[in-house]
Amino acid sequence: CSSLAIGTTTGYRLFSLSSVEQLDQVHESNEIPDVYIVERLFSSSLVVVVSHAKPQQMNVYHFKKGTEICNYSYSSKILSIRLNRQRLVVCLEESIYIHNIKDMKLLKTILDTPPNTTGLCALSINHANSYLAYPGSATSGEIALYDGNTLKTACTIPAHDGPLAALTFNSTGSKLASASEKGTVIRVFSIPGGQKLYEFRRGMKRYVNISSLVFSMDSQFLCASSNTETVHIFKLEHLTDSRPEETPTWSGYMGKMFQAATNYLPAQVSGMMNQDRAFATVRLNISGQKNICALSTIQKLPRLLVTTSDGFLYIYNLDPQDGGECVLMKKHSLLGSGKMEENKENDLQPPLPQTYAATVARQSTVPSTSTMPGYSEDGGALRGEVIPEHEFATGPVCLDDETEFPPVSI
Repeated sequence: CSSLAIGTTTGYRLFSLSSVEQLDQVHESNEIPDVYIVERLFSSSLVVVVSHAKPQQMNVYHFKKGTEICNYSYSSKILSIRLNRQRLVVCLEESIYIHNIKDMKLLKTILDTPPNTTGLCALSINHANSYLAYPGSATSGEIALYDGNTLKTACTIPAHDGPLAALTFNSTGSKLASASEKGTVIRVFSIPGGQKLYEFRRGMKRYVNISSLVFSMDSQFLCASSNTETVHIFKLEHLTDSRPEETPTWSGYMGKMFQAATNYLPAQVSGMMNQDRAFATVRLNISGQKNICALSTIQKLPRLLVTTSDGFLYIYNLDPQDGGECVLMKKHSLLGSGKMEENKENDLQPPLPQTYAATVARQSTVPSTSTMPGYSEDGGALRGEVIPEHEFATGPVCLDDETEFPPVSI
């Protein structure tokens, strides 16, 4: 979550997400029109682009040098692409291709996958495991878990009754979150075992289409957004462990009564009662538009980022202690000249109470660059052309080295 990539009718743009007040455009390309997929390898100069002009072709570029590394063509339209420092995954409607990202060799083709019209799949950003998750059924919410390193099926997870709508791994690849097309319940499973760890209820009144599901880098929070105006943030904690010595209250007493009662109720009913509500929320001023969310740390504070399909980036403050309604800090236009939108009503809000700042300052669970593969605060805009050793799975890599990616014959 250190940079943002957007595809447009004229090409694609890359932004650095290192500041709240200023939106820095790292790169803009107008060589290929109608880009609908653009994926950047963390903060490196490697980008993968797919255009509506050639929806069956994937182009891999070194954007700082303006050179194409290679391109591949497939049998049908490319629906999604996922990559980490070990693997590049291309998802078609009924097949998945797994490449070795160092030389782009095709390692495995998973054929005859259940019809996957949206290209739903998730790849762990932690290259040590490179787990891949995709729908195991077109009619039920079964998840197929595949090990991208050993190239073997790990397990199947019966996650939901209805078809899947969203999948995402946490940063270490030890947890997988999922939602079905109904969008009412979000579940979190352990990886690779597939045991259910958490169950969150997004809402019961109406079915929604969850378009974005994402963990925070420290795996403490899970964010879900949909085609409604509300974004939900859930906290991954066991309440019985976090508050061992509560002061007696009526609500606390009733809570214990319900908890005891669940031992005698059918599993479906007790599961409903144990589900946790959202820890924090955001109400967007739009509804019905696709949006993508991210939970990130910018300028040492936890933020919620929401990018909408009409070309805006919203940055909110997230209170990690008390939650509640997130505060809008800035709104940026992504389709202008790369500068932030001048709008007085979106100016920085007054400083929050000292207790909040103190709470944030005490956070020590956010991974550093040395312990968390893929995390980079500068968004690739400040370090020049050299990728740190952890950018790829083995050996130091310098993007000035023309032999880094051997020529690929198509």
